[in-house]
Amino acid sequence: MKRLLRHERNLSRSGYTLIAGVDEAGRGPLAGPVVACAVILKSLDFENEIDDSKKLSWKKREKAYPEIFKKAFVGVGIVDEKAIDSLNIYRATIKAMEEALSNLGARPDYIIVDGRVRLSVKSPVKCIIRGDSESLSIAAASIVAKVTRDRIMTEYDKKYPQYGFKDHKGYPTRRHKEALLRHGPIEIHRKSFAPVRDCPLNHLV
Repeated sequence: MKRLLRHERNLSRSGYTLIAGVDEAGRGPLAGPVVACAVILKSLDFENEIDDSKKLSWKKREKAYPEIFKKAFVGVGIVDEKAIDSLNIYRATIKAMEEALSNLGARPDYIIVDGRVRLSVKSPVKCIIRGDSESLSIAAASIVAKVTRDRIMTEYDKKYPQYGFKDHKGYPTRRHKEALLRHGPIEIHRKSFAPVRDCPLNHLV
């Protein structure tokens, strides 16, 4: 816990009280939305493990997810594949993050965000490389973003079972690429991403 609270504690000593951690899930997939989450912690007393979502198992993420909502202000932003194709993935990610911040239910007086992005917000922003491994707030945001997006892709799997979205969540795995070549792209594929754009069956979309 101490490892993940260094940034929050330093900001708290500087007088900031509502510190929002922001992260996203889904920049790399060939299908589905990019999902961002903003979290302002109201409590540090977590029963479940909170860490970079990539370090946690599916089961641990699912257990932590409801507890985060109980012990934090949480905002989620979702930008779909059509907007990703229109804006590009970087700007779509920024849009999702800004939507997440606007959905927080509380206005942060400082924002810490994973990676390098330029947000158009009034509060001061600090970008932290690998922030989901450096900050408890960002780690919690990474879990909510990941679980939210995984659930969306699991629902898509019911509609398009031939693509295996439940397993790979839209990422460019071998199985996904093979399904893309076999069946062609569908409405939730990102048409601007090379494997989809260059698919021989692209004309079916």
